[in-house]
Amino acid sequence: MEEKDIYQELSSIRQLMERSSKFISLSGLSGVLAGIYALLGARFGFRAMENLEGLGPNRPDVKDAVVFLTMIALAVFILSFITCYWLSMRKAKKRGENVWNPVSRRLLGAVAVPMITGGLFIAILLMQQQYFAVASACLIFYGLALVVASQYTFNEVKWLGFCEILLGLLALNNPGYSIIFWAIGFGILHILYGTFMHFKYER
Repeated sequence: MEEKDIYQELSSIRQLMERSSKFISLSGLSGVLAGIYALLGARFGFRAMENLEGLGPNRPDVKDAVVFLTMIALAVFILSFITCYWLSMRKAKKRGENVWNPVSRRLLGAVAVPMITGGLFIAILLMQQQYFAVASACLIFYGLALVVASQYTFNEVKWLGFCEILLGLLALNNPGYSIIFWAIGFGILHILYGTFMHFKYER
């Protein structure tokens, strides 16, 4: 067997092992679109944040602004999830794979722990009117979920997770700029990450 044939054989074996242990149907384009959704949400969120400045937490207008911000965050999350699922399903079909397989189930199971914990933690912060820490908690728990997810998908996801955690810590230390850190983490970083992944794995 020639050296070229050996290389091709090893490459095929590596791809088969990767498909059986890694969820590689994630679409880079979904990251770009999620980032765009987040930036649009942040644009509306800036106005709501203006209503929080210098006001006590028990003011009705402050509570209305917090509810509005929460709805924006949920809308961004739902749109991003639907987009990610649809594009991943389309990519999997092109590759002749099933998007719902043992690897994707393990991925979702692992991600569910930090995501659900983060959601409950944020709900407690809202009930206790600790609004300054909400954006930070979103970034930190999402970053932790990405680090865990990287065990079952592309390794680059781990570095995105570390960046989200760092931004979350910065947001906690600079609560007056939390919406900016949120926009950078969920918006700009997702667009950069998605673009990189698209050109690296999908071109």
